[in-house]
Amino acid sequence: MNFTVGFKPLLGDAHSMDNLEKQLICPICLEMFSKPVVILPCQHNLCRKCANDVFQASNPLWQSRSSTTVSSGGRFRCPSCRHEVVLDRHGVYGLQRNLLVENIIDIYKQESSRPLHSKAEQHLMCEEHEDEKINIYCLSCEVPTCSLCKVFGAHKDCEVAPLPTIYKRQKSELSDGIAMLVAGNDRVQAVITQMEEVCQTIEENSRRQKQLLNQRFEGLCAVLEERKGELLQALAREQEEKLQRVRGLIRQYGDHLEASSKLVESAIQSMEEPQMALYLQQAKELINKVGTMSKVELAGRPEPGYERMDQFTLSVEHVAEMLRTIDFQPGTSGEEEDEEVAVEGEEGNAGAEEERTDGRESTGQH
Repeated sequence: MNFTVGFKPLLGDAHSMDNLEKQLICPICLEMFSKPVVILPCQHNLCRKCANDVFQASNPLWQSRSSTTVSSGGRFRCPSCRHEVVLDRHGVYGLQRNLLVENIIDIYKQESSRPLHSKAEQHLMCEEHEDEKINIYCLSCEVPTCSLCKVFGAHKDCEVAPLPTIYKRQKSELSDGIAMLVAGNDRVQAVITQMEEVCQTIEENSRRQKQLLNQRFEGLCAVLEERKGELLQALAREQEEKLQRVRGLIRQYGDHLEASSKLVESAIQSMEEPQMALYLQQAKELINKVGTMSKVELAGRPEPGYERMDQFTLSVEHVAEMLRTIDFQPGTSGEEEDEEVAVEGEEGNAGAEEERTDGRESTGQH
């Protein structure tokens, strides 16, 4: 079905805008979120000012951000789900900003400033019947058409429906898909944050194990230097393999998030199209893309304890002849080894004291 553009229809859907506005209300001030918007660990959002008010009320002795005294973090409960939020010394300024919600607010405010009605409602005209408006939708061919095409034109044997009905239905489907994508993006962002923390933990644990390893080798002779290099390389390889895997997952999740965000932006722009017929030309494809994107399954996250590096713990209690056979002992931490050495030292001191006591008693008997 071919048709030409005669005029443009009404802009926007007031009901959809009202539903969107309800999702952008702060549970504290009951107003639309004011930037900056922060996201809590439980995935709920607050205005940073409102979050700070709740935090200050729950922690009256906490030092302000401008204070020169370094203060420890505090905690408060999410007003939406009562989940306890634990903050570091930066307070609410240490919470991550939700840039996606802030962008949606900007788009909403731009759309709200536009008029919902024009003085003259304008329509698309049928190309085959120039005086006929596009006012029905062919369900069989999935294209907008006019009444004359249904009566004795190309769609006379097709099933049709009123254009506004299909317009509302497909716009509702796309709106639901956008909501699912936005919720999915929040979860993906939380997973990325967790995996970034895993990377930091891996690096911290690696640094700690390297330090312990260097401490063990400082008291040994030059013959240990070659073996020391081999062990350091093994540790570095393990660290690199783990970091590459986690960072690869981060890139994968990040690419998915970027693609999903672009699709959300494209879908929102499509929903701004005032022409029902023009909108319906591309709505089906967008709905399919949104549905496909929503069903994409991402690779799994690292298993629990993946960031641990305890398998690189060393024990230096070996004889000199076995120095070249030193290897990592998984499951043995440096702290446990130090405690064993200390216990052995105490037992040795106790044995020496008993020998001295026995010697004095023997001397007295003689």
